[in-house]
Amino acid sequence: MAQCVQSVQEFIQDSFVPLVAALCSEEAERLTRRNNLSFAELVKPFCRLTSEVHMRDPNNQLHIIKNLKIAVNNIITHPPQPGAIRKLLNDVVSVSQPVEGLVANVITAGDYDLNISDRSVKASVPWYSNWKETLMELNTSAFYSATTPWFESYRECFLQSMPASDHEFLNHYVACMLVVSSSEPDPVEQFLKLSQEQHRIQHSSEYSYPKWFIPNTLKYYVLLHDVSTGEEQRADSIYEEMKQRYGTQGCYLLKINSRVSNRGTDEQIPDPWSQYLQKNTIQNQDCYEDCPYTVISNKSTDHLISDGLDSEIKDGLSNNFKTHPLQLDHPSGSLDTSDYVKAAGSLQDTKKSNSGTPHGACLTLTDHDRIRQFIQEFTFRGLLPHIEKTIRQLNDQLISRKGLSRSLFSATKKWFSGSKVPEKSINELKNTSGLLYPPEAPELQIRKMADLCFLVQHYELAYSCYHTAKKDFLNDQAMLYAAGALEMAAVSAFLQPGAPRPYPAHYMETAIQTYRDICKNMVLAERCVLLSAEILKSQSKYSEAAALLIRLTSEDSDLRSALLLEQAAHCFINMKSPMVRKFAFHMILAGHRFSKAGQKKHALRCYCQAMQVYKGKGWSLAEDHINFTIGRQSFTLRQLDNAVSAFRHILINDSKQPPAQQGAFLREYLYVYKNVTQLSPDGPLPQLPLPYINSSATRVFFGHDRRPAEGEKQAATHVSLDQEYDSESSQQWKELEEQVVSVINKGIIPSNFQPTQFCLNRYSDNSRFPLAVVEEPITVEVSFRNPLKVPLLLTDLSLLWKFQPKDFNAKHDGETKGQGTCDDDMIGTEAIAEFLINSEETKVARLKLFPHQTGELHILGVVYNLGTVQGAVTLDGIDPSIGLQTGKFVSNGLSVRGRQDLEIQGPRLNNTKEEKTSIKYGPDRRLDPIITEEMPLLEVFFINFPTGLLCGEIRKAYVEFVNVSRCPLTALKVVSKHPEFFTFGGNTAVLTPLSPSASENCSAYKTVVTDPTSVRTALLSSASSVDFGVGTGGQPEVIPVPLPDTVLLPGASVQLPMWLRGPDEEGVHEINFLFYYESIKRHSKMCHRVLRHTAVICTSRSLHIRATVCRSNALEDEEGRGGNMLVFVDVENINTSETGVKEFHIVQVSSNSKHWKLQKSVNISEDKDTKLASRERAKLCFKAVRCKNSEGNYTFADIVFGNEQIISSASPCADFFFQSLSSEFKRTHVQSHTHASQRAVKQSFDETVRLIQRCSEVDLNLVVLWKAYVVEDNKQLILEGQHHVALNTVGKEAFSFPQKQELPEMVLLKFFRSENTPVPARPTPEQLSNLIKTSLHYPESFNHSFHQKSLCLVPVTLLLSNCSQAVVDVMIDLRHKTISPEALEIHGSFTWLGQTQYKLQLKSQEVYSLQLKACFVHTGVYNLGTPRVFAKLADQVTLFETSQQNSMPALIIINDI
Repeated sequence: MAQCVQSVQEFIQDSFVPLVAALCSEEAERLTRRNNLSFAELVKPFCRLTSEVHMRDPNNQLHIIKNLKIAVNNIITHPPQPGAIRKLLNDVVSVSQPVEGLVANVITAGDYDLNISDRSVKASVPWYSNWKETLMELNTSAFYSATTPWFESYRECFLQSMPASDHEFLNHYVACMLVVSSSEPDPVEQFLKLSQEQHRIQHSSEYSYPKWFIPNTLKYYVLLHDVSTGEEQRADSIYEEMKQRYGTQGCYLLKINSRVSNRGTDEQIPDPWSQYLQKNTIQNQDCYEDCPYTVISNKSTDHLISDGLDSEIKDGLSNNFKTHPLQLDHPSGSLDTSDYVKAAGSLQDTKKSNSGTPHGACLTLTDHDRIRQFIQEFTFRGLLPHIEKTIRQLNDQLISRKGLSRSLFSATKKWFSGSKVPEKSINELKNTSGLLYPPEAPELQIRKMADLCFLVQHYELAYSCYHTAKKDFLNDQAMLYAAGALEMAAVSAFLQPGAPRPYPAHYMETAIQTYRDICKNMVLAERCVLLSAEILKSQSKYSEAAALLIRLTSEDSDLRSALLLEQAAHCFINMKSPMVRKFAFHMILAGHRFSKAGQKKHALRCYCQAMQVYKGKGWSLAEDHINFTIGRQSFTLRQLDNAVSAFRHILINDSKQPPAQQGAFLREYLYVYKNVTQLSPDGPLPQLPLPYINSSATRVFFGHDRRPAEGEKQAATHVSLDQEYDSESSQQWKELEEQVVSVINKGIIPSNFQPTQFCLNRYSDNSRFPLAVVEEPITVEVSFRNPLKVPLLLTDLSLLWKFQPKDFNAKHDGETKGQGTCDDDMIGTEAIAEFLINSEETKVARLKLFPHQTGELHILGVVYNLGTVQGAVTLDGIDPSIGLQTGKFVSNGLSVRGRQDLEIQGPRLNNTKEEKTSIKYGPDRRLDPIITEEMPLLEVFFINFPTGLLCGEIRKAYVEFVNVSRCPLTALKVVSKHPEFFTFGGNTAVLTPLSPSASENCSAYKTVVTDPTSVRTALLSSASSVDFGVGTGGQPEVIPVPLPDTVLLPGASVQLPMWLRGPDEEGVHEINFLFYYESIKRHSKMCHRVLRHTAVICTSRSLHIRATVCRSNALEDEEGRGGNMLVFVDVENINTSETGVKEFHIVQVSSNSKHWKLQKSVNISEDKDTKLASRERAKLCFKAVRCKNSEGNYTFADIVFGNEQIISSASPCADFFFQSLSSEFKRTHVQSHTHASQRAVKQSFDETVRLIQRCSEVDLNLVVLWKAYVVEDNKQLILEGQHHVALNTVGKEAFSFPQKQELPEMVLLKFFRSENTPVPARPTPEQLSNLIKTSLHYPESFNHSFHQKSLCLVPVTLLLSNCSQAVVDVMIDLRHKTISPEALEIHGSFTWLGQTQYKLQLKSQEVYSLQLKACFVHTGVYNLGTPRVFAKLADQVTLFETSQQNSMPALIIINDI
């Protein structure tokens, strides 16, 4: 049980006090009414004696009575009705509420800190968040416990309102005060009348109520004198007469009203009555007696009803505790008149205190002392002697009984009690209340004596009498009497000083069981439980007390059950090992019973206290039930904020409720919420709990939505919210933009450069304020999640924003602000009319804003109406008392308006040491865009853009550029990582073909019809790389778009041709185009804009080309210059027939180089066309010669196999050639740069090596142009394309696309120490062999007559060609002999005649002819390739000198004639 203000001894003593009746004359009542008090109320504060009282017990032993209290009540002749008592008790509990802010209402139980009685706790606040300091104070506090004043008030009122019973005398009146005013004409006569009235009430059969202790009731005569009237002598004379008539012990002169009304009002007189009048009881009745003294007059009743009620009562209970807390409503029709009459006196007391009327206004402190003295005199001289005398009389009767035998005594009892009901069987007795004794029965005399002893605190004698009476009653099976004796025997045993015997709890158990089960008297059983539980609690037997309290809960009284369950809960929490969950469970039960009893505030408090235990333990269904009840009770009590918080908790937790229950919760929340918003319709929009918003998943998109494709017209893919974020792709776009900005700014990226981000999300860099353009929409994608199993309907969904207009070009910024959707002139807001989120669904909403002014925009959140879908499942059994008409608002689709904020936490910072050791987050500014001035807006459309190509295929498409803004755009460029994929044509119109129809078969190339005689002979042309944007020093990836006049005006569009070439590698290729453009007018915030397009091309295999170049043995060409070469081209059709390609035709092979050109084809085949079916291979051979250097221009040589010459020096053939050349150069440059950085050799060695290496280098590029015949849908299409092969080294095979290197097999790991001495780079033998080229000229066969001349001399010419760019020293040694025996067998031996050594110096590219003679002695086949040739650079040492061997044998046949 909760802690009480009184100790258990004080509580029991105050529960059973001597009762004194008061009968007043009308004049006496008028005197007391001057103080707004009845006589009984006047003396109430002084009814506790301040000093000890002595009396003698029957054995003449002195007995001390401490702290005695008496009760003076007006006589009421009708017993209180149960209905009136129930209403009174209900009201007492209702007005007794916990006072807010009491620190002493927090207790610690195990791991819990429980706030027991603070009713202002919100359901949404964490229960133990801010209590640490409070608990530290409480640990040392004397009030470290919880109190329940409503229970104490109920208990006191219950005990005082118990009707008097015949089986006990504790509630019977011991004495009666007769009060008469001294101002009456004949006070003595009046005393006589009152005495007769009292006698009539006690002894007449007309009145059965009230009950009197003994027939000879003590009458005490009180003369009331009003001092303000001044007739003191008359009063004294009357008092003297009274003393003579009634004796000095039986009368008293009480002087009151000494205070004169016109005295100064500054004097403060204490008001001791207010605290007693607040404790409203049935006995505190007024004595407005009508016929003649007992019933309140109708006039007075009317006055009470009309006078007392105020607006505060009508509107419900007030929280103002300064006024009287017991505010009874107007009696309803359910109470009969007698019920109301019984409670009328207390009602008037209440009303008087409510109206703020002071009590005791005419009394001085002296009057207070006089009243106190009067009570003491009455007790000392009147009441206690009367009680002492009565006890002696009863004791004498008991002593006379003791000598009698049991049988004789039984006969005496039968003789005394002739009217007793005959004995019944035990079963019958247990089914009734037992026997009824007449008033004179000896057993009742014992009980009467016991009660008197108990009232005057003589507990030992009382226990003895109760024990004796108990035995007699049990013998007679008088169960009601026996239960009463058992009850009081147990209490007496407990109260005995020194505790000579333990508390007999089993007595109480038997009494409670008898009252409840046999006598069916729950009121008496409840009194037993209240007393016993308090006693058990004082002995720390909380478990037994809780069991006792719970046992008495029943369905007949919800209020009693609620209070007892609550006390049981407190027992569990006060145990040595607190049982917190039992506490919470019983608080829930108590709250439920409080709710059924109509005690809404107490019900709410109980549920809130229980919630402290259940919260956060994962018991979601229990939490839901508690929160739901808290919400309903709060709503009933008009605590709407609490109700909203409680229902909000149900909705935001992951609920395990079935859909129907969740739907009911949601509808109740909406209904309550609607009531809240109606109270303050102009207030700020509150936060809604549903649906959940994943703020970090919010995406912001700047710009218009992408247009869909229209036929062959395909819009640039750009960026849209439908695309998933790809960090790799995002980085690529950033690099492309940095590349083009770097080119625009002459190789430097500006410090204020901010990469364009069209879509901001959780992965993007949101540390800077994003830039948006005025008049272009901003789309915010918000991710909603519905955690419930019922659908949610959001209507009128839009963004909430704040805007500060600023002119970024002006000096002064505006300070006006707009919020929400109030000003569409600044920001246009698009609303979604209906947005349905199904059960447990995550769904995104895209909301748009249209900025019409420049400035700073802050997107705060979303605003919407939250509602349910019409026709959703309804839940039966919803309490109609709180106005939730479920069907009504479901069918109407009830919704409430609210908001949710978008609060995005930035990325965690982890750069500095401080950031690493603490938790800090950076800003996330994706919802705070800056609206900049108008900028041009480009849209790009691709016409006839292919999705599939053959590798190397050339296709012509068109690109349309449209300026859809109101600003002209300029400096349009496109940047791509794959510039070899597309071209816009050359810089001059001459080089670019007009339209596809200008040539045969609608070729994408510029073609010329050829003369049949010129077949297989090169047709020459030249072009500069500058014409095609290569070699200008800029990056080849950044390509300017050739706009007419370089400006695109607002609303204008232009179509440009675009040639595409399929990538050389098969597969799916994603090619990114970034279109860059600027405004003509420079802006402070935004310098440029970009547009993205990703083309997806699927390429399939076509041709594979391998080519090699080697030096021709014919060292001189037609012009007599050396350096002829042969070019071998191997073309293979690697296409599979799946793509529908029938065959490939090689229509032309072109060369482009600054130094070499193809001269003619030397194919043996005479076919005009070279056709290749699937998997076929063709070999082509061409002769290449040096060409004149034409000021750095490239020479193009076309060898045509068909009827049309494709001008390879024009677009698009030359474009793709130069682009492939630049990408090839870029690749080799990176490799050579890497290798060069690894070499650490002297510069002179490097130069030498470079000169020697150059001898074997060839700068010859081939372009193989082809046509493919494709059958598609029974139609034949002709595709065309080109492949590039770059020949760089003599004798080294080159391919049309790089070969994939196979991974080397796993080898053993070798460990070695690196040597620090650098090895000088030496040229390879292959490179050295190409320094000097030799060629022997001689007749293939020579006829000689050996008969005529034995020696055969043959002239041989040795041609020496210097292949390098430097002067070379050459030494020829003819002494070389073939050592190999195999060679001797095959080739015979011969001798060179003349010089055996020659030393020559050859200039750059010089061809030198040396005449030699060979001598043969007989016929045979001879190899003339025996001369050894040594060469070194003229300015170098012999370090690089080596033999130059001719690779092919020079065979001569010598014939004899």
